[in-house]
Amino acid sequence: MTKSIAVFGTGPGVGQAIARRYGKEGYEVVLVARRREPLDKLAAELSAEGVTAHAVTADLSRPGDVPALAARVRAAVGDPTAFYYGPIAPHPLFVPAVELTPELIADRLPLTLYTLLGLVGEFLPAMAGRGDGAVLTAQGAGAVHGRPGMSGWPAVLAAQRNYLQSLAAEVAGQGVYVGALYIGARILGTPFDADYERRRAQGEPVPDMPAADPAELAGLLWTMHAERTRHEAVVPAAG
Repeated sequence: MTKSIAVFGTGPGVGQAIARRYGKEGYEVVLVARRREPLDKLAAELSAEGVTAHAVTADLSRPGDVPALAARVRAAVGDPTAFYYGPIAPHPLFVPAVELTPELIADRLPLTLYTLLGLVGEFLPAMAGRGDGAVLTAQGAGAVHGRPGMSGWPAVLAAQRNYLQSLAAEVAGQGVYVGALYIGARILGTPFDADYERRRAQGEPVPDMPAADPAELAGLLWTMHAERTRHEAVVPAAG
């Protein structure tokens, strides 16, 4: 049986790299993001490489749409063998913790947590029934270590991480793998990286941030999934 992966958040960077890597490994791929044109372009590129790819547009900040979205994924590939969840908010929120309010954080919860919970609810039963499956993600390292002036969205990412840690322990005996990358680097080829380089070239003060190749990150997540020896990795590694 052909394996498949749904990539929720197929934007530039890790999402697209995940689609390419799993396609290379023989997976049929469902590409999910808000805008149709980039999805169709990536689907055509993957098709030229011999990968079967399907484009599905969706707004992942709308958890109420999850049942209909899951039905569209099933129409393309059935219940996917694995899914990757890595959407990024259009305007990620970073504020000092002393300034964080319920109102500021409320609109980050649907995209970061609620839709993920809905997708796990849709696809986990089939994975457990087969005794094979994977729930994968890549997020910012702010989920792991709180930093001054950078509360807000990372607080919600930390809640997501806590949930995934519990899920990993609960489903491991059912053949389902849960794996997460936490990235403390600027990812090459993304709008953030382009803006970072522009600001640095203009002499603006920018933080000293290492760069990460999205293909290497996707390869790391694939290896973690294939080997199932650990559930998390922080990039770059401490020390």
